[in-house]
Amino acid sequence: MAERYVPEVTRVEVAGRTLKLTSLDKLLYPSTETTKGEVLNYYAQVSEVLLPHLADRALTRVRYPHGTNDQSFFEKNLPSGAPSWLPRVRIDDVTYPMVEDLSHLTYLVNLNSIELHIPQWRVDDGERQHPDRLVIDLDPGSPAGLKECAQVALMVRDRLEALGLDLYPVTSGSKGMQLYAGLPGDLTSDQTRDLAQQLAQELTKKHPELIVWKMTKSLRPGKVFLDWSQNVAAKTTVCPYSLRGKETPTVAAPRSWDEVEAGAQGAKFEQLMFDEVLDRLESDGDLLADLLAS
Repeated sequence: MAERYVPEVTRVEVAGRTLKLTSLDKLLYPSTETTKGEVLNYYAQVSEVLLPHLADRALTRVRYPHGTNDQSFFEKNLPSGAPSWLPRVRIDDVTYPMVEDLSHLTYLVNLNSIELHIPQWRVDDGERQHPDRLVIDLDPGSPAGLKECAQVALMVRDRLEALGLDLYPVTSGSKGMQLYAGLPGDLTSDQTRDLAQQLAQELTKKHPELIVWKMTKSLRPGKVFLDWSQNVAAKTTVCPYSLRGKETPTVAAPRSWDEVEAGAQGAKFEQLMFDEVLDRLESDGDLLADLLAS
């Protein structure tokens, strides 16, 4: 009879709690030989800037039990066997976990939760609030790429600045970008969606050769889909500073407008790896600090 596999367990102290971490040598990104331990270490190092984005938000995870070259699944519900100290909230018949400190984050990442997705609204006293963010997702249809996304991002920035909204760019870690604006919380999710959709329609009318607002995939090749729908209350967006479950450990990474402007002109503008994000944090600080303060 074959021996039953027992994963190696490492006990660590995190935010005052003892956690059991398993299989730290497991390759979660085989192409770069990036281990689960390195993923946990990345999240620990960015936790100071990541946790404020997760705070008071229902968390959806994308889990990769056998690494990013294998099957994954979205998980909204509280994971089976979750400890009583893991915060949770029940919204629309789903009990979501919430993350308020590094022990909560570490527990979930130890379950191979590589991607972290959040809504644009927060929870207060167990109730969903009006959104405190507007998000525009820019999704390029090949052969369009990040250069075209950067061009569209500048158009969106100029239009929203005219409405008094400051915009913050993030390269998604996948193909495109997200653009965030802080909101005062006086609009419903439906009203925020309508604002984003109106913007998408307006820019498509002005730049039909570059932008598309309809979801029809046959319309997207060579253009940037300006996705307004992620402002719907039931939708989520990958959280800034989250890793992505791609071939390499790329990150939803905050960018400067100087980088976006240069990228729109054809300068090198690429998705960032997790080590690059850590280096940028050390040299540039948190480029989304003002978004959190808005």
